Formats: sequence, C-alpha cells, structure tokens
Amino acid sequence: MEDFILSSGQQFEFEVHVDRSNKAISPFFEIPVYVTKGVTRIDVTFQYDKSNDCLIDIGILDSTATNFPTQRGFRGWSGGARDHFFVARDSATPGYYAGEIHEGVWKIVLGLYILPVEGASIKLGMKADDSARKLFIPPEPVRVRRNGAGWFRGDLHCHTYHSDAKGSPELLAENARMVGLDFLAVTDHNTTTQWQYFGQKSTEDLVFVAGMELTTYRGHANIFGLSEWIDFRIRGSEDLPTFLEEVKRQNAIFSVNHDKEPLIWDYKYPEMDCMEVFHGHWLTSNEGILKTYDRLLAEGRQISLIGGSDLHQPAELRPPGPFGLGKPTTVIWAPYLDANSVVDALKKGFGYVTESPTGPHLIFNVNSKPMGSCIKSAELDSNDLDVNFEVKGAKGDKLRFMTDAGCIKEYRIPSEDWQDGIKISVPGKFLRAEIEAENSRKRLINELLDWYKDRPIYNRSQQSLEDPSRILRSLSNPVFFKDV
Repeated sequence: MEDFILSSGQQFEFEVHVDRSNKAISPFFEIPVYVTKGVTRIDVTFQYDKSNDCLIDIGILDSTATNFPTQRGFRGWSGGARDHFFVARDSATPGYYAGEIHEGVWKIVLGLYILPVEGASIKLGMKADDSARKLFIPPEPVRVRRNGAGWFRGDLHCHTYHSDAKGSPELLAENARMVGLDFLAVTDHNTTTQWQYFGQKSTEDLVFVAGMELTTYRGHANIFGLSEWIDFRIRGSEDLPTFLEEVKRQNAIFSVNHDKEPLIWDYKYPEMDCMEVFHGHWLTSNEGILKTYDRLLAEGRQISLIGGSDLHQPAELRPPGPFGLGKPTTVIWAPYLDANSVVDALKKGFGYVTESPTGPHLIFNVNSKPMGSCIKSAELDSNDLDVNFEVKGAKGDKLRFMTDAGCIKEYRIPSEDWQDGIKISVPGKFLRAEIEAENSRKRLINELLDWYKDRPIYNRSQQSLEDPSRILRSLSNPVFFKDV
C-alpha cells in the first residue's frame, strides 16, 4: 500500500480493496496515514457498495496508539452508521474524540464484518486544515449518591447517536426519567464518547453508569463501570483474555449480550460476571439464552443474570409499547444508589429482571441469604433449606422454582402481594425463581400483536406470536450451592 501523507490544506481520495484473505488475518484492516505538524482538523469520507452481503465499519486511531491492546490513541468509531466523520482539536463527530491532532502515523480502521467472495472496494477521502482551534478539555464526571437502601430499577443496554441510534444523549436521559428508571448504563458500540455527556448528568434521581458495548463480529458484550475506553480489536478467542485483563484492571465487570440469532456469542464462554439473559421482549428468542445460562450454572459457574432493552434511542420520544427503554428492567438491591453500588450489586447478583419498570417484583432468600449468595455444604446443619419469597404484581400467573434438574416447585400466584415460604432439600448447583404469564398471557400477546399491526415483525421473533410456548415476566438471580 502506498504511503499517504496528509498536510494542512490538502485533500485527497484513494481506494482500497479488501477480501476474505484480509479478514482471515484480522477482522480489522488498518490504513496508515501520516499527518503533518500543525493540522487541527481531519475530515474522512467513506463509501462502498453496501448490501446484506457487504458490511464494513470504520473508525480511527491517532499516532499515539499502539497495536492491540492500546490504552491510548483511540479517536473514535462509528461502525457502519456513518459515511463521514471529523476529528478536531475543539470538537468531533459523535462517537469520536476531540483533542490534539498529533503529528505522526494515524490509522483508519476498517471493520470487515461481512465480505462477498469477490471482496469489496472502499473509497476513502481525507482533508485537513490548520485553522486556529481551542483545545477541548473533557469535563470531569460528577459523583452523586442517593442515600437510603432499597430496590432500584435500571436499563443496562441502550444506545445514542454516539453509535448507531438516531437520538441524542439528552433525549435518552429524558426518556429514562419519563419511564421512571433510577439508573442507566449507556453502552454505545466500541466507544465511550457518550460519557462526555452522561458523566456530567447524574443526579440523585437518575444515576448514570459508565458502559461500553464490545461489538465484535463473533459476539457482543457489555462492560460496566469502566473508567477508560478499552480496545475492542479482538481478532479471535486468543485475544479475549487480554481484553478481560483490562476490564479487571479498571475494576469493571463483563457481561455477554443477547446470545441468540443473529448475534450469538461465537467465542468460548470466558469467565464473566454477568449474562444478559432477558434481552428486549421475552418473545424475541430469549428462551434459548435462558437454557444456555442454566447449562453454564449447572457446570458450576456463578454468573449474575441481568437484562437490557438494547434500545436505540429514536430521534423523538415515542409512546410506550412492548419494546422500549426499561423493557426489560434490571432491579437491584443496594444500601444506597450511586454508580459503584450498581456495579457491585450486578456483580453480586443482588436482584432480578422484570418485563418493565412496573413489572412483577420477585425476590427470595435461602436460609436468610439473598439472591446471588453462595451456600457451601459445610455451612449447613442439615439438608433442609428454608426458602422465603415475595411476589408482587402477578396475581394469577405462575411462580416456579428452578434448579439444574428443572422445576422443583410451581404455584399459581394467589394475590397481588404474596409472601410465603417453603422447605426444600439442597438442590444441585443453583436455585432460581421465575414468573410465567398465565392470567396475564392474553393481555401481553394482544399488546404485542397491536404493536405489530403497522410494523414489520421483529426479525428475532422465532416463535408464533399468536400462540407462543410461554412468556416469562420476571427472572430472579440464583442462589448457588457448592459442596465445599
């Protein structure tokens, strides 16, 4: 590849051809461009014949970046959402970082998501100027705390126009307050530029948790509680441990996302803190994720169960329906509410997931130990366990207690506010609870059908909407059991 030199006042176009042999080496194809001293803004344009058989992403690294994993030099990523962007000393396209335009070799990064057999030709344009621009200094995030213990509701998976949504951070924040959330993790794809807004906007009534969605071509995962961007340029399973080391270095937590078609997790399952089991509406193939989750628990893993809407905020607020922010809602218990307490509760499994901010409440404890706890056989005086539970807002639906052997107890919920207890023998590796729609089933199906009257059927719905096998409304975190 020829050497490209970008000087102030210069504008040029060039074309590169990529094919599957390039992707076999790495899914990220990097084009070096030498940026000369004095440049204060770089503009990039990006064109190719986009189709279902040809999907390519784009981003950029500056001259301070290293090979994977770099801890510096990331200047932005827009995936396939934009065909142009700019980076300058004073500002940048959403998804990209403003800052000093360092002299040296920058790299345009192409993400080779899907390529046809014949490959693809990409036309790139670049221009630069040296107009005087004041250096942007990112604001320091605020720290807020709501005192008082309680159950707090949030959405752990959503997007703004800092990645591939149309809506602004301001609109997403308004949406979160409108639906009654207590916390929100905004997980734009492979970037953290949204944090320049959300880091300043936490209040006692709505706490923002730093997040990023690791978006690779073999699976997605969310990182919660990170303090810096983490390099996403994973070539294969061999690079995943390096990524996870960086997650741990930042005292953040890792959660595999929506492990279902068309975005399955195609790596070996790593050590993970959480798993997004309830993703969007239940009738978008979440049953398969739950089976995978139960299998991992039966193997002896201790993984917290969480949910997320994956809302891509529209350009305007929309009336509520079966899809939207907080659908589903992850509910945690914490001694107070701030960003750190949310991350800590998620890691420990202190909570449950429910269909919406007003969905059924579902908690239980075993021998007075809450969801997320691990009980060792050596700690038990006998094989009998006391299970106490509380269910609200699901009269006439079914409550089930599940282990690695399947359902061990099932009840028809008798009232809107039900508290009771049972005795069971020590199960296998775990005990969790779930609420299945029974009395509410017809209403939930009709709401979904009404929603789809003027819309195409969501492409992840792999079962009949008129007569689905079952609809789960709430899922608790497990209590785990160990022999030693």
